[in-house]
Amino acid sequence: MTLDTLLSITAEAPDEAVRAKARRRWDAIAKPVDGLGRFEEVVCRVASILQDPVPDLSRKALIIMCADNGVTQEGVSQTGQSVTRKVASAMGQGKSSVEIMAKHYPVDIFPVDVGINCDTAIEGVIDQKVAKGTADLLKQPAMSVQECLKGIQAGMDAARKCAEQGYRIIATGEMGIGNTTSSTALLCALTGIAPQTVAGRGAGLSDRGMQRKLHVIQEALSYHFGQQEHAGTQTGREAFEALRKVGGLDLAALTGIFIQGALSRIPVVIDGLVSAVAALSAEQIVKGCRAYMIASHRGKEPGTQEALRRLGLAPVIDADLALGEGSGAVMLLPLLDMAMLLYREGTTFSEIRMKQYERFHT
Repeated sequence: MTLDTLLSITAEAPDEAVRAKARRRWDAIAKPVDGLGRFEEVVCRVASILQDPVPDLSRKALIIMCADNGVTQEGVSQTGQSVTRKVASAMGQGKSSVEIMAKHYPVDIFPVDVGINCDTAIEGVIDQKVAKGTADLLKQPAMSVQECLKGIQAGMDAARKCAEQGYRIIATGEMGIGNTTSSTALLCALTGIAPQTVAGRGAGLSDRGMQRKLHVIQEALSYHFGQQEHAGTQTGREAFEALRKVGGLDLAALTGIFIQGALSRIPVVIDGLVSAVAALSAEQIVKGCRAYMIASHRGKEPGTQEALRRLGLAPVIDADLALGEGSGAVMLLPLLDMAMLLYREGTTFSEIRMKQYERFHT
C-alpha cells in the first residue's frame, strides 16, 4: 500500500434507516424512554453499522497490538523495554491480565507482534513484525514512511481477517512500554493541544518522572513541528506524518484496524489512551471512520477523554481504568450483551396492553 492509496480510501456512512428502525424497536419495549441510556444508542449504532436491525454479536474478537517504543530511552517509563516482550509472552500463554479477565467469556483474543524489540517469534503471538521497535522520537522520526504504512497495513489485515471469519465486533488493545508518551505526543500533534493538558502518569510515574515525560513530549513536538505554536493537523497527509514522526507501530496498527472497520462495516471498540488516539488518527487520515467506533470507557488518562471528545464519542463506563491490553473494551462487551438481550427479547408495550411512552426529545 502506498501513501496515496491510503489517502484515497473513503468510508461510507452506516445505514441511517436501520438506526431509525432500531430506535423504534427500543421505544416499543416496555420501559422508560432511553431507560438504558447510552447502551440504547450503542445498540442502534451497531445495528446501523452491521446493516441489521437485530444484529448478532455472538462472535467477538479482541486484537492486541504489541510493539516497543524507542522513546523509552529517554526515561519516560518506570520499566524498560524488556517488559513488552515479557507481557506479550504471557499473552501467548493466555496468562495476561485481559485474558484472565475474559477467561470465561466468549471473546477470541489475538495478540499480534508488530514491533517488539526481539529477534525470535513469541509462541502464541501472531508475528506481523514490521521492525524491532521504533526510533527515539525525540531524536528522529519514530518510523519511516514505509514502516508506518506497513504498520497500518498490519492492522487493516488483522481486522479484515476477523471480518472474513465472521466476527461481528472487534475490540482493540495494545501492549508497549512507553506508548502513553508516544500517544500523548501524537494527540498533541494531531490537535495542537499542550502536553500539560493531556499527559498522564501512564503505568505509574513519580513527580520527577512526570516532569521528564512532559519535557520529552514538548521537545519532540518542537523538534518535529517547529518552535512556533502548533495548530494541529489539517489534512490526512499531515495526520499520517504526525503518526510516523511521533507515534508507534502499535498506534499505526490500531489506526489500521479502525480504518478497516469502516471498510468492512464492522464496529470497532476503543479501549484507553493508545486506542483512542489511534482512533483519532484514523479519523483524520480517512474521514468517516468515527461512525464505526464505539467508546468503551472514559479512562484515567486525560488524553483518552480529550481524544474521545474530539471524536464526538461518549464512553459507557466511567471507572478510572488504565490497565490497557484492551481490558476496558472487553469489559464493555458483556454489558452490551445484556442490553442486546433486552433489545431482542424485551416485552413490548403492546404485549402488556399498555400505552407506549411518547418520545419528546431525540
